[in-house]
Amino acid sequence: MRSVFVFPAAGQAETAALLDRHCPQQRDPWLLAGCLYAGIDTEDVGHLYLDWEPEGVAALTAALGRRPGWAVQVDVSGRVDGTAEIRWLVGLLLEAGGVAMDDYSDHPWTLPEIESDTVVDGLGFFDFRT
Repeated sequence: MRSVFVFPAAGQAETAALLDRHCPQQRDPWLLAGCLYAGIDTEDVGHLYLDWEPEGVAALTAALGRRPGWAVQVDVSGRVDGTAEIRWLVGLLLEAGGVAMDDYSDHPWTLPEIESDTVVDGLGFFDFRT
């Protein structure tokens, strides 16, 4: 599995409602596009930041001006590419702002960066091929 953490500007309840609208059959984890498993993780109850490098947490905190207490963790099945599907879901979750972080860099990706295929330190968003 490959993971992406999404830190939406929208609130936690609003984000859960958005996921419910796109996946009414199942909740926590939500199964979206047949290959994305999304769940809300929190720092106080869940495992958010448990395996993160300090540089990643510092970059996220700097990008948002605070250390978020929750995120949507999206796991992408290893049996599919998943690029189009993760970009679609991240686009939904970041429509009102926020950032996403993937397994491949410590860069907090904004939606405009993802949509424009920005490259930072030789990597793009969800750039598992590089």
